Amino acid sequence: MAKNATRQQDEVDSRIDWGVIFCVLMLALIGLASIYVAATHDSSATSITSAVVSQLAWYIIGTIAIVIIMQFDSEQLWRVAPLLYGIGLFLLLSVLIFYSRAYYLNTGAKSWFAIGPLTFQPSEVMKPAFILMLARVVADHNNQFPVHTFNSDWRLIGKVILWTLPVAVGLKLQNDFGTMLVFFAIAGGVILVSGVTWKILAPTFGVIAVVGGGALTLVTTSWGRKILEKVGFQAYQFSRVDTWLHPSADTSNQGYQLWQSMKAVGSGSIFGTGFNTSHVYVPVRESDMIFSVIGENFGFIGGCVLIFLYFLLIYQMIRVTFDTKNVFYAYISTGVIMMILFHVFENIGMSIGLLPLTGIPLPFVSQGGSALIGNLIGIGLIMSMRYHYKSYMFSRNESFK
Repeated sequence: MAKNATRQQDEVDSRIDWGVIFCVLMLALIGLASIYVAATHDSSATSITSAVVSQLAWYIIGTIAIVIIMQFDSEQLWRVAPLLYGIGLFLLLSVLIFYSRAYYLNTGAKSWFAIGPLTFQPSEVMKPAFILMLARVVADHNNQFPVHTFNSDWRLIGKVILWTLPVAVGLKLQNDFGTMLVFFAIAGGVILVSGVTWKILAPTFGVIAVVGGGALTLVTTSWGRKILEKVGFQAYQFSRVDTWLHPSADTSNQGYQLWQSMKAVGSGSIFGTGFNTSHVYVPVRESDMIFSVIGENFGFIGGCVLIFLYFLLIYQMIRVTFDTKNVFYAYISTGVIMMILFHVFENIGMSIGLLPLTGIPLPFVSQGGSALIGNLIGIGLIMSMRYHYKSYMFSRNESFK
């Protein structure tokens, strides 16, 4: 009896990916500490305790979501993918009608539901649903066309575009360009690992480079901006580009947030000013600009440790993918990795002036419930891979005894 109980406990432990849990836990602790610092030195914060406790509550809710998602194996995830995609798309369109007027006045984006003090951004939970749907579409296509040809690869790209387009339209109507880029990154990553021939990918990358250069020309010239205004671009989006290109040109208005963030990160030097020691005020540093808190308090070393944790987390995800040898899981993990990578790259990049401000949060660290839940759902999908693969392997081994 004791041996059987021990064996069962060992089997359960082996089904849980403790490496992923360690990375997320460390990022969560860094997030809670950073939010505490931001709330302590922000005169607009209503309560330090409420800021930390509310974030902790979201971590707990996200952990429950992970446990629930871990119970779904690949077949069940395959079946629910269209349903979750449909629900997510319905929420994306519903927020265009029932959006928070207060958030719209502050941000110019119709991206948030608000029920009393609670707010919810449907695009965040749409991300894992979108990942599941793309993984199913690509896996199903490759099953139908096991040999990649020029025509079949173009059909695959067309299918990905077809499922991405409704999401892009919904986000365009919300004026949430930053989040739209996240979905494009997810779709691009899934296509990249789907087996599409380089005869298609190489010219595509060339076209993207040309389009990117053209877009940069449009947003930095007066005649280009007139063209973009006619297709729906807003003044605040141009202001973010101006702030990115010339952060010191207007440090009292549009460029104030970025300039203060750069000052805070720079003041941290190599080792930082020390925990809970802040000399530079940064607006909204508890969410969008949370990296400025880490840079100021813990310096270059602290920033490197944070980035190392993200790369360690991604390494753990890749390792799980190779272990499970499941094509559907491989596309899911690719989508989750691209989602997290883009968030990290964009958030840290905009905090130090390398990229324009977009309002993209730092995964597992920034304050915010819906973004955190969306990322933790992604972690739940990764955890389910190890959980059910180990369960299958254990059952198969037992059957041979």
